[in-house]
Amino acid sequence: MSKPVKEADGVWRVTGGFPLKMNVFLIREGDGVAVFDSGHRPMGKAIREAADSLGGATRVVLGNAHADHRGGARAIGGPVYCHADERADVEGDGGVHYFDFAKLPLFARPLTPRLMSSWDDGPVEVAGTVCEGDAVGDFKVVHLPGHGPGCIGLWRESDRLALSNDSFALFDPALPRPGKPRIPHPAFNWSTERSRESVRKLAALEPATCWPGHFGPLKGDVAGQLRGI
Repeated sequence: MSKPVKEADGVWRVTGGFPLKMNVFLIREGDGVAVFDSGHRPMGKAIREAADSLGGATRVVLGNAHADHRGGARAIGGPVYCHADERADVEGDGGVHYFDFAKLPLFARPLTPRLMSSWDDGPVEVAGTVCEGDAVGDFKVVHLPGHGPGCIGLWRESDRLALSNDSFALFDPALPRPGKPRIPHPAFNWSTERSRESVRKLAALEPATCWPGHFGPLKGDVAGQLRGI
């Protein structure tokens, strides 16, 4: 588990988790920080401590409901927000009902559910919802459905910084190692076609830097790389 690293003005990143290197972002909001995503369950305490060092967590905003994004929320504390289309899964099974483990390589099928179970801390009560254009610190919410029905990213126009959650991946979760941008593995997508549409929407913003939910960042010709997926 890493200590918070300042990645941009008013933005710190905490990473943790094996094997997927989960990114959690602390965004200046008033006298404290909004926590964007909460990592998996073992990360929660360290994220809370990182937030406390920056004035405390004003709220937790979940990019999606999956175990590696909601798992630390309970330990971080504070009110939890998500997109309205993601609320049922945050407060329910974490989206597992649309997962299709049969799409994974044979060796990964029995291991993946066990690993995901170790990441999760169960259903999380949602205090409120966010939608397209809402403010999180000085970022705006962007609805990027596909990986989940209410998957969201955050966008800041001033420095063209995107925190894109799992709208695209820089790894294949069946063989968790960094690679070129790709659509998240279809075994874990609510709608792979909607994921493609969301990547095009993200590319249209012309980001200078894009931080996904795992690994990264994506730099250089970000829009071109995304359009090439």
